[in-house]
Amino acid sequence: MSLSRSDADRSRPADHIDQAATAETVAGPPLGPVGWVRWGWRQLTSMRTAIVLLLLLALAAVPGSVFPQRSADPNGVAQWFRDNPDVAPVLDWFQLFDLYSSSWFSAIYLLLFISLIGCVIPRTRHHLKALRAAPPRTPARLSRLDNHRQDTVDGGEDPDAVASRAVEIATEQLRSRGYRVKRYDARGSWSVSAERGYARETGNLIFHGALIGVLVAVLVGSGFTYTGQRVIVEGTTFVNALSDYSSFNPGRFIDGTGLTPYSMTLDTFGVEYQPPRSAGAGQAGDFAAAVTIRTPATDETRAETVRVNAPLTVGNDRIFLLGNGYAPTITVRNGDGDVVYSDSQPFLPQDSMMTSLGIIKVPDGLPEQIGLVGFFYPTQGALPTGAYTSIYPDLFNPVVTFNVFSGSLGIDDGTPRSVYTLDTSGMAQLTGGDTGSDSIELNPGQTADLPNGWGTVTFEDASAGTDPLAAVKRFASLQIQHDPGATWVLVFAVIATLGLMAGLFIPRRRVWVKVTPEPLGEAGTLRVEYAGLARGEDPQLDPAVSQLRDAHLTAIGNLIPPPTREENT
Repeated sequence: MSLSRSDADRSRPADHIDQAATAETVAGPPLGPVGWVRWGWRQLTSMRTAIVLLLLLALAAVPGSVFPQRSADPNGVAQWFRDNPDVAPVLDWFQLFDLYSSSWFSAIYLLLFISLIGCVIPRTRHHLKALRAAPPRTPARLSRLDNHRQDTVDGGEDPDAVASRAVEIATEQLRSRGYRVKRYDARGSWSVSAERGYARETGNLIFHGALIGVLVAVLVGSGFTYTGQRVIVEGTTFVNALSDYSSFNPGRFIDGTGLTPYSMTLDTFGVEYQPPRSAGAGQAGDFAAAVTIRTPATDETRAETVRVNAPLTVGNDRIFLLGNGYAPTITVRNGDGDVVYSDSQPFLPQDSMMTSLGIIKVPDGLPEQIGLVGFFYPTQGALPTGAYTSIYPDLFNPVVTFNVFSGSLGIDDGTPRSVYTLDTSGMAQLTGGDTGSDSIELNPGQTADLPNGWGTVTFEDASAGTDPLAAVKRFASLQIQHDPGATWVLVFAVIATLGLMAGLFIPRRRVWVKVTPEPLGEAGTLRVEYAGLARGEDPQLDPAVSQLRDAHLTAIGNLIPPPTREENT
């Protein structure tokens, strides 16, 4: 029988609202400022947001491997600006050359940090409460669970005592398997509830806590980190002091006064090249910088070797080999024969055959300041156009050429200038190009006149004519890095990995064993039930329930005469 509209209205509560009839007037309550703040906090501290922020952080770090960073490779940044004068300022505006200290990368970093803390603290509190709680009561109908086993056994003359003892045996077996157990006995039934796998959630919390530890270690460690670069020529010594670095990038808490005291001398730099006319001719097989380390605290010296991907550790500093090249020894004399410049100047390689570019600046001792723009060829050859090039990276026919420029070197106003570049825009070219004078060309031991009778330039033979392969010194480009947070990052990364493995491979499950009198069976017959429930994917739950059932039935078989079993799955 159907109700009339008036009867139906009377059957509803007095405060009932017909949404279909009043859809335009019904609206949710306003959140207000506090409500919106709570909503935003819940969104930020959700695990989904933390995962998205972690993905964004990984994507944001990609440009750091594409573009050189000022903190690690300032020379590379300068070269990038020279090669891309139009694009580089735009990228610099987006802070892509200072990526890891940029405002937008720091924003993602801090939001991830807050999100992880907001996720971990409530979950930890809930997990601790769950660890103290007893396993849940045994369900009334275990047969509804997928992993269910049932057997009937003879209870003997005292079924209640047999049932109690059977549950006690099951309790001991489950406890020995690592389960937390709780007995729930009632009139007419005896049961034990067991659960295990809380280490899974513990592993998840350890994993997320370790991620927070990694972020804290990186954040705090970056303030006490410094990175410096130095080019060392064979036979020269580097002292770990701020004034001896070619470039130095300190953390915000580093002022350069507390550096680890030591000195390092580059004894030799060895390179093994594939011989000519062989497969891969000219390719380097090994780089090795043989150095001598002296620490003033012990006044001891020790010989060490620095190789690519095999850094040297001195105190708390790690020394990496970044590059190498040749450093021809050039001497400039004035018209009276006095030496106005003499040094082994590093020439920077320009190709795989070690064709190298170098700059010599002579500010004093001559009628005008001069700059020499030189190219060094370890094994001189020629291109089809007639231009010189190196055809092999080792020293078989070393040649150095110079173009001479006169004028202001731009150093009189105290502005620091790179020793590897020369601004020739305000200088007059005296040799090479369209000057009508040939470039200066020298072999080891040769001397040539400078223009205008200003003096001479000599390519010194370091081997004194005894070993042509040692006619030119080599240099090594080293990076000295101090990162106290690296050890903690490694520790937290290992902890995070262990926690992740626990969260992935430890199953969480609940198991019950219940013994009740069989209402439809003969007097003294007991029904023994086994059931399991997985929290998530657990392919081993079904075999675990079967193994528990077999072990339990074998154990209780000693209490009573051999049982008659009937299995229903």
